Amino acid sequence: MKFGKSVCIINVGGTRYAFPKDVIKDFPLRRVSRLHSCASEREVLEVCDDYDRERNEFFFDRHSEAFGFIMLYVKYGKLRFVPQMCELSFYNEMIYWGLESSHLEFCCQRRLDERMSDTYTHFAEEEEDEARCAEEGATRADPKWLERMRRTFEEPTSSVAAQILASVSVIFVIVSMVILCASTLPDWKTAESNSVEEHRYTDSLEHPSGIIEAVCIGWFTAECIVRFVVSRDKCEFVRRPLNVIDLLAITPYYISVAMTVLTGENSQLQRAGVTLRVLRMMRIFWVIKLARHFLGLQTLGLTLRRCYREMVMLLVFICVAMAIFGALAQLLEHGLDLQTGNDDYASIPASCWWVIISMTTVGYGDMYPITIPGRVLGGLCVVSGIVLLALPITFIYHSFVQCYHELKFRSARIARSFSAEFLN
Repeated sequence: MKFGKSVCIINVGGTRYAFPKDVIKDFPLRRVSRLHSCASEREVLEVCDDYDRERNEFFFDRHSEAFGFIMLYVKYGKLRFVPQMCELSFYNEMIYWGLESSHLEFCCQRRLDERMSDTYTHFAEEEEDEARCAEEGATRADPKWLERMRRTFEEPTSSVAAQILASVSVIFVIVSMVILCASTLPDWKTAESNSVEEHRYTDSLEHPSGIIEAVCIGWFTAECIVRFVVSRDKCEFVRRPLNVIDLLAITPYYISVAMTVLTGENSQLQRAGVTLRVLRMMRIFWVIKLARHFLGLQTLGLTLRRCYREMVMLLVFICVAMAIFGALAQLLEHGLDLQTGNDDYASIPASCWWVIISMTTVGYGDMYPITIPGRVLGGLCVVSGIVLLALPITFIYHSFVQCYHELKFRSARIARSFSAEFLN
């Protein structure tokens, strides 16, 4: 610094700090150290907000308490957040003074990462809302009743009618699942076979289970068709995963009916075929329809979509451990002594099955090591499985909590929007 006194005064938000000129030159805060290289008052004002030449005082219109914590970092080398202050606001102060997130303590770095992740999510929501508003602006020509019907079918919390519709849909899903599960019971199959013998020339829809099944399919079909008709973008509607699941759940029934019409055979007899039994079991996809109405299932789906990297990492951990422990188990239990070896470990694939049930601490007991080295290896396998499975779980848990609060916030926002429209 080529002007002023030998003592510099830094005034941050009304709090004054006095430093010798030599200290300013090598000051840990980059913005403060830049003052030493300023050759004119104009350059000084590019660094600070104001300058008093008589007192050699530099004014910074910044958060004084945050700067106090930053000065503690300069003095002691540890930087933590200011209590009761937004993490992002403190981070902005850090950037202003020339610090980075790596200067924070580890616990504060984690808080900052979570906060920035939440902020990114909310920004993404705002961008999505803006896109939705633009789309709504482009389709203002749609009748009001059409928009209301669209929200009724797509957003279960948007109105009382939407909540009633969602409740009815849930009831149909539960009933269809009960019928599907009951149809696999031995007593049910016996009664069904007797019914087929008594009504050989009667269509299965005349039986109670067939009637209930037809009613459920009719409801799901009507709901899917209405949602498709009132949707803005038909191509986007077809690409949505939940809509694809709806189609996969409905299609097997109509294939069965079509084969009945074409072949003239009773549909109950047709279900004896492997293909139709597989198609019929695809109705289990109806359970996923509950994701439209339950926040928990939506949170689970969103978490899996966002944590696919962690899921892949978990699978890689398991596969590597299976390859290592499986090969060692096969060697210790069978490979060293082919005459009296444990036949359950005759191959590495068979040993990998033992590894996966041991790492997940299931332990069916169908195969187990009998040699001392094999048992030691089994203990290491179990402990390694606990550690490897626990490593990515933390990231998945934090993502789950974040997704839950995000969807809960979105649901509350839709409910507030409905309340405002109802009051107006």
